[in-house]
Amino acid sequence: MKTNDCLRRIRYILDLSDNEVIAIFGQAEQKVSKPQVIAWLKKDDDPDYEECSDTMFATFLNGLIIQRRGRKDGPQPRPEEILNNNIIFRKLKIALNLQAEEILSILSLADLNVSKHELSAFFRRIDHKHYRDCEDQILRNFLTGLQIKYRETPTSPLSPG
Repeated sequence: MKTNDCLRRIRYILDLSDNEVIAIFGQAEQKVSKPQVIAWLKKDDDPDYEECSDTMFATFLNGLIIQRRGRKDGPQPRPEEILNNNIIFRKLKIALNLQAEEILSILSLADLNVSKHELSAFFRRIDHKHYRDCEDQILRNFLTGLQIKYRETPTSPLSPG
């Protein structure tokens, strides 16, 4: 998934204002301007759209972890220069303090059922024999499940549509 799409969706899911997004970057000791954040949040076809680099998005995710979980002792993690869906998924898991069962429940909210073993493969080291790439569909469904969990209040078990 594109970093801008993820940033937009996370901002919506967590109901973050532009200033809160700037503060999250600040947690990771990165200064960003409000116009810069606004340009990242624009749709791809907007003339003022700017691409959020992998490094900047990794910085945002590191800041989100620090904001939600606290700063750890010692040197802070350096943002990755190249992100993949597995890293994004892992950082969101850490930031939101989610256990495997909670992630499976969130994925099921988006009508995606994976086993605990399949899920753990996404969080393994890339050189592990059971490592598995997290496809866009998995990350997209995880973000959709988070949106359902954090932003939408179901009115009835059967929703129209």
